[in-house]
Amino acid sequence: MKTFDSYEVWWVTGAQLLYGGDAVVAVDSHSKEMVEGLNNSGNLPVKVVYKGTANSSKEVLEVMKAANNDQRCVGVITWMHTFSPAKMWIHGLQQLRKPLLHFHTQYNAEIPWNDIDMDFMNLNQSAHGDREFGHICARMRLRRKVVVGHWTDPEAQKHIAVWQRVAAAWADAQDMLILRFGDQMNNVAVTDGDKVEAEQRLGYHVDYTPVSELMEHYKRVADADVDALVATYFKEYDHAPELEDKAGEGYQKVWNSAKAELALRSILTEKGAKGFTTNFDDLGTNDINDPKFVGFDQIPGLASQRLMAEGYGFGAEGDWKSAALYRTVWFMSQGLPKGCSFLEDYTLNFNGKESSILQSHMLEVCPLIAAERPRLEVHFLGIGIRKSPTARLVFTSKPDNGITATVVDMGNRFRLIVNDVKCIEPKPLPKLPVASALWIPMPDFETGAGAWILAGGTHHSCFSYDLTPEYWEDYAEIAGIEMLHINKDTTIAGFKNEMRWNEVYYMLNKSLQ
Repeated sequence: MKTFDSYEVWWVTGAQLLYGGDAVVAVDSHSKEMVEGLNNSGNLPVKVVYKGTANSSKEVLEVMKAANNDQRCVGVITWMHTFSPAKMWIHGLQQLRKPLLHFHTQYNAEIPWNDIDMDFMNLNQSAHGDREFGHICARMRLRRKVVVGHWTDPEAQKHIAVWQRVAAAWADAQDMLILRFGDQMNNVAVTDGDKVEAEQRLGYHVDYTPVSELMEHYKRVADADVDALVATYFKEYDHAPELEDKAGEGYQKVWNSAKAELALRSILTEKGAKGFTTNFDDLGTNDINDPKFVGFDQIPGLASQRLMAEGYGFGAEGDWKSAALYRTVWFMSQGLPKGCSFLEDYTLNFNGKESSILQSHMLEVCPLIAAERPRLEVHFLGIGIRKSPTARLVFTSKPDNGITATVVDMGNRFRLIVNDVKCIEPKPLPKLPVASALWIPMPDFETGAGAWILAGGTHHSCFSYDLTPEYWEDYAEIAGIEMLHINKDTTIAGFKNEMRWNEVYYMLNKSLQ
C-alpha cells in the first residue's frame, strides 16, 4: 500500500449556524470520530483528513481552493450533516478541480425511537441535507460519485476505497510522461489518436523520443551491472541450465536483454517517465553487422515484461494510449493480489460455448498474471528489422474472472470500452513459446467479441483480475469520457442503441461548448 502513502483525501462537513455554535461543535466532534473510524477500518487505501465544517460560502471556497493547491490531496469527500443551504457551495464547487465524492451517511445508525427529540433532529439531518447538496451538484452538472450507507458499514467503505484508488491513479496521471521510442507502426489507426486532446482530457503527456537517445543510455550501461542483473534473472525465474553457459548463444541473448532493461530503466528514470512504447521496426542502427553497431539485437521484450511488473506503463507498436492506461490499471491495483497486464487479441478458438480468444503478444506480457513461476527462455523471433533469438518470460495466466479495458479516440471524444472476461485453462503451446492468457468475453464469445468490434475497440487492452466495473465507472466519471461496458447482460441490440444514444449526447454536448 506504499503507493498511496503520499496521498490523502479531504473530508469536508457541510454545516450552518442556524442551530447555534454548540450544534456545530457537536457535528465537528462527530465528524472527527467518523473520519477516525474510516481510517481505522483497514478498508481504505488512502488516508482521510478531516478539514472541518464549512458554514458559509467563503469557507467552502477557501477549502476547495486549498484542495486544488495541495499536491497530497487527490479528492474531496463531502457530507452534509444538516440542512446546509447548498447555494453557499456554488462558488467553491465551481473552483474545485479534484475528484468529488458525496457521502450520504449519518453519525447515528438507528433512530432512538424512545428518546428522539429536536436536538437529535438538529444533529442528524443528512436525510434532507444531502438531498439539498445533491440538487446543487446536479444543477451544476458536476461529475461526482455518490456513496450511500452508514460510515461503519464495510460495504460503504469499499465503495469509498474504489473511488480513492481511482482518484489517486487520476492524480498520478496528471504528471504522467509516456516516452514513445519510434512512431506509430505500419499506419495502425486504432492505437493512434489526438495527443493534445489526451493531455487536456486525461492529463498525461506523450513525447516522441528518438531511439538514438535511448542508445546513448545503452552505451553507458556497465558490464558489471548487466552481469548482476543476469544473475537476478537466473535466481528469480526457472530456466534451462545451459542458459548459464557464458560461452553459449542463449547466455548472450539473456545478457543483451538485461542490458536493454538497464538502458530503458536509465532513460525512464532520467526523464521522470512513467511509461513507454516500443516499435519493432526501430531498434537502433539497422545494420547489425556494422562494426559500429549500437542497438538492440531484438525488441526488448523481457525488459518490457519486468518494467510492467514494476508499474511502468507499456504499449506495443507505439500504442501510447495503452501505455498510459496500463500505468493507471497498475496504480489502481496496488495492494490487490491477483495482477494485471497489457495484452493483445492474438487468435480465435471456435469451440461452441467454450469459444475463446488467445491473448498474448510477441513477448510483452506482464508476469503479474502468471499462474506459476515464469520460465526464462530464449527463442527465435522473426519479425521487424531484426530476425534474431531473444529472451522472454514464458507462462500462462491464472484461470479466474477478470476485466479488460481500452481507450479509443472517436474524433469528438474518447471512449472507454470495458469487457468482463473469464480466463480459462489454456492448452499447452509447445511451438509458441510466449506468455499468454485464454479468455471468454462476457456474456459469450459471439456477443462479447461482436460488441467490442462494434464499439471500435483496439486489439490491445489492459487486463486486471482485481479491478471491477465500478473502478472504470469512477474513472470515466472523473475523466468525463464515454464508457461502454460489455457484461453478462449485454445484447447486441441493446448495445447498438446505447452507442446511438451516446453519439447524440456527445454531438449535442460538443455543439453546446
